[in-house]
Amino acid sequence: MNKTTKFYVLKGRFCSNTSIFAADMQFLYPTFLWALALIAIPIIIHLFYFRRFKKVYFTNVKYLKEIKEETSNRNKLRNLLVLLSRIFAIICIVLAFAQPFLTHDSRVKEGINIVSVFVDNSYSMTTAYEDIPLLDIAKEKARDIIRAYSDSDRFQVLTHAFEGRHQRLVSRDDALSYIDEIDYTPFVQSIESAVNRQYQLLENESGNKISYIISDFQKSITQFGTIRDSLLEVNLIPVQASRFNNVSVDSVWLDGPVPLKNQVNKLLVKVSNHSNAAAEQIRIGINIEGQEKPVGIRDIAARSSITDTIPVTLTRTGWQSAVISATDYPVQFDDKYFISYFVSDSIKALSINESGPNRYLNALFDGISGFTLQNQPISQLNYQSFPAYDLIILNDLNSVSSGLATELGQYIRAGGKVLVFPGPKADLTSVNAFLSNVNANTLNPAVTSRKEAGSINTAEFIFSEVYIPKNTNLKLPVTQYSYPLSRSQSRGEEVLIAYRDGSPFLAKYLLEDGQVFLCNAPLNADVNDLVLNAEVFVPMLYKMAVSRSRKDALAYTITNKMVIETENKRRTGDYVYVMRGREEFIPGQQAAGSKMLLDLGSQIKEAGVYDLLLDEKPVGKYAFNYDRRESALDCYSENELVQLVAGNPQLKIISKAAQAGLTGTISDKDKGILLWKWFVIAALIFLALEIVLLRFWKS
Repeated sequence: MNKTTKFYVLKGRFCSNTSIFAADMQFLYPTFLWALALIAIPIIIHLFYFRRFKKVYFTNVKYLKEIKEETSNRNKLRNLLVLLSRIFAIICIVLAFAQPFLTHDSRVKEGINIVSVFVDNSYSMTTAYEDIPLLDIAKEKARDIIRAYSDSDRFQVLTHAFEGRHQRLVSRDDALSYIDEIDYTPFVQSIESAVNRQYQLLENESGNKISYIISDFQKSITQFGTIRDSLLEVNLIPVQASRFNNVSVDSVWLDGPVPLKNQVNKLLVKVSNHSNAAAEQIRIGINIEGQEKPVGIRDIAARSSITDTIPVTLTRTGWQSAVISATDYPVQFDDKYFISYFVSDSIKALSINESGPNRYLNALFDGISGFTLQNQPISQLNYQSFPAYDLIILNDLNSVSSGLATELGQYIRAGGKVLVFPGPKADLTSVNAFLSNVNANTLNPAVTSRKEAGSINTAEFIFSEVYIPKNTNLKLPVTQYSYPLSRSQSRGEEVLIAYRDGSPFLAKYLLEDGQVFLCNAPLNADVNDLVLNAEVFVPMLYKMAVSRSRKDALAYTITNKMVIETENKRRTGDYVYVMRGREEFIPGQQAAGSKMLLDLGSQIKEAGVYDLLLDEKPVGKYAFNYDRRESALDCYSENELVQLVAGNPQLKIISKAAQAGLTGTISDKDKGILLWKWFVIAALIFLALEIVLLRFWKS
C-alpha cells in the first residue's frame, strides 16, 4: 500500500507527517510587498488593449470565418503568455526589493551579534594539511568568520593563552588584527575551559551570542560540559592534518630522593610512541652541562611506552641541569625534556644530648667527607638554627620539653628529619606526648631481655642498594634494653629493622613533608651495639640525612598559572627574586615561613632551564617543559564529533564541505539564505520572455 503524505503550512514552514523542511521564508523589508498591487497594471493593459476589436480588410471573404477563429485563438494564447510574463516579472521585482531569505532556525537573529572565536594555537597545530600548518588554516577560517558579520557587530578573539586583552569585545578590524598576531603557545586549555571562558565574557552582553571553536579537537583536551547559557550557540569547526607519527620524551625522574655526589644516580626516562606504527631506531641521549652522551637506540612498539635507565655520576656540587632527548620527525616540540637538580656540598647533622656527646657518633661523622656533626646540650639549644640541619638526632633524651616538642614538630612538618633514641630512664609521659604529636608510635615500659635484630628492609630507600643481595654475613644489632613500640596502624609505620620476633627495632613515620625515625633502644653502646655495626650505622645515618618524603621537582610543566616553591633566602625586603632565561622577569613573591612562593603566571613561554637570581646572585635553576598532553595527536574525526555532541542542541558542527565557503555558510546560517539575487534573475528572464513573445510571435 502506498503511503500518503499530507502537507501543511504552519507559520511559513512546510511540514508533513513524515518530515519537516527546516526552512522558513521571511522578508527583510516586508513593507515592499504592498507593491504587489502593481500587477494590476498589466492586467488592465491586457483587458483594454489586447481585447480591442480591429478591422480586417479582405478582398475575398470566402475563408474569413475560418481565419478569424484561428487568429483569435493564437492571439489569446500569446496575449495570455505576455500577461503572465509581465505579472511574474513585477512579482519578482517586488520580492527582490523585499529581500526574502530562508532561515534554518525557528528564530531570526536580529540586532547586534556578539561573536567569540577561539583559535587553537597549541603545538599540535604545528602539524600540516597539504603542507600548510594547521594554525595558518585555522587563522584563515577565523578571518572568514569575522568577515561574515557586519561592522556593527562585536567580537572576541580567544586562544589557549587566555590573555587578559582578549577578554573584552572589540571591533571587526581589531578582531582581524588580533587574528594576524596569533602564534603558537605552550599553554594548553581544555575545550570545555575555552567555552567557559567565552561564557564569562558573553554572559553580561545583550545580543545574539555566538561561539566558534576552531581546533583539531585532540582527544586529550576535548571534553564538553554543560553550557551554562542556554542562548549561547557553540559552533565546532574541525581542522585536521594528515596522520603523523610522534615520539615524545614524557617524563624524567630520579630513582632516589636526591642526587648524590660521586655516586651512580639513576635517571629514569619514559619515552612514548603515540602512533599506530612501531617506532624504530629512536636515538636517546642526554646532555649534561654541555656534554652530549648517547644512551642507546631503542625500538618502541605502536601505542606503547618504554622506561629507560640512565646512570649518571655527578662529580661536582651545586645547581646543575641536563636535557634528555629523542630523535623524531616531524613533530619535535616534545623531543627534549629539561631537568634541573641540586647536589649538596655538605650534609649537616645536629645531635641534641642530655649526657654529653656520643663518641661513636662523633667518630662516624669525622670519617665521612662532606658530613658534619654539631652537638648541642639540651639546656642550651638554638631553635632558630634547626632549619639549617639535614638531620637532628635526639641522643638518649630522658624527657622532651613542650618547647622542644613544638620546635621539632615545626621542623619536621617543613621537611626536616628527626632520629629518636630514647634515654635509659625515659619519662614516657613527655616522650610519648612528643611522639604522638609527630605521628609516631609510642613507647611501652622498658624490657631488659636480650633481643637480636633478624631482618632489614632493603626495599626502603634507607637501606636500598646498600648491601649485596642475600648477604648472610651482615651483622645486625643486638639490644639488652629496649622499649617495645605500640602498634597503631593509623600511624603508617614502616619498619626498617625488625627483631627476630617481627617487632620493630627501627621504624619510620611521615609527618607532612618530614620524617621521624624511631629506635626502640638507647644509643648507648652498653645496651645497644648499633653504633658498633658500621656497615649498618654508617649508611643508615647518611641516607637518613639525604632522604626526602617528597622529592624535589626535576622539572615543571608550562602553564599560564604557574607557582613554584623555593627556599626563602631573602633576609630583607630590599631584594627580590628574578627569573632569567631567554627573557628576564620578576615573579610574584610571597614568603611562607622558610619557603618562598614564586608566582610565575604566564611569563614562561619557552621550554628550557631558567636561573633564579637574588641580588644578582644565582640561587637556583628551574627547568620547564611543554605540556605533554599535546603529544598525543589523536583527534576526533568529524563523525566522532557528531556522536560526541549528540543530545546537546547548542553544539553544532560545521562540516568540512560547509567550510569551503565558510563566510557564505555563516551568513546563510545566521541571516538565512538570501534569495533577492535569484528573484532579480527571474525578473530578467520573464522580461526577456515578454520581449521574445512580442517580437517573434506576430499577430
